[in-house]
Amino acid sequence: MEIAAIFDVDNTLLPGEASEVRFFRHLWHRNIVGWRELSRSAWWLARHLPACSLQPLRERKLYLAGKSAEEIERLAETYCRHTLIPALSRDGLAVLDRHREAGHHIVFVTGAPDFLIGPIARLLDVSTLFAATLERVGQTYSGALSRPLPYGPGKREIILKFAADAGIDLAASFGYGDSPGDEDILQLVGHPLVVNPIRGMDRIARRRRWTVASWT
Repeated sequence: MEIAAIFDVDNTLLPGEASEVRFFRHLWHRNIVGWRELSRSAWWLARHLPACSLQPLRERKLYLAGKSAEEIERLAETYCRHTLIPALSRDGLAVLDRHREAGHHIVFVTGAPDFLIGPIARLLDVSTLFAATLERVGQTYSGALSRPLPYGPGKREIILKFAADAGIDLAASFGYGDSPGDEDILQLVGHPLVVNPIRGMDRIARRRRWTVASWT
């Protein structure tokens, strides 16, 4: 059986603010999204709370509903090349290279849109990518996401199926994540590492006796 190295991307390999938040700001500055899209997302969030949770916005990308998929993906490719790729963590890339040298199967699993993480995966020659995939209606995005959503329990579902299909020994595998949304993945692997913890993940790491690292 193979050994895998399973990486979250936002705030692990890509430290700091989420890639989608950065890209939304980029679209805002280019007047591709504006107050109409922002108010539509706020309305959706208000209708689908639990309180203090952004999960509804992870499940619907209403700011992209009706937008040309070709245009957004072209802009994302350029933005990724000029802004996201230069911001990749040197510490994280060194760990990834060690796994590659060891012959491990490298996997990215992230709730970020595939059009933002795909260029990073291609640059790093990572062939296995699980990311949020927006559904299309014709040539435009509907705002809905394909299931399962690669976040929280959805990540667990995805990785369990992947491991069964690819013959991965999860007990011998490695996992890297930063937030409670990665807890399910880190529980699956024999070698979990919490990176740049946010939203209480440091407390979870202490409770589970997981090692914590800072990647810059």
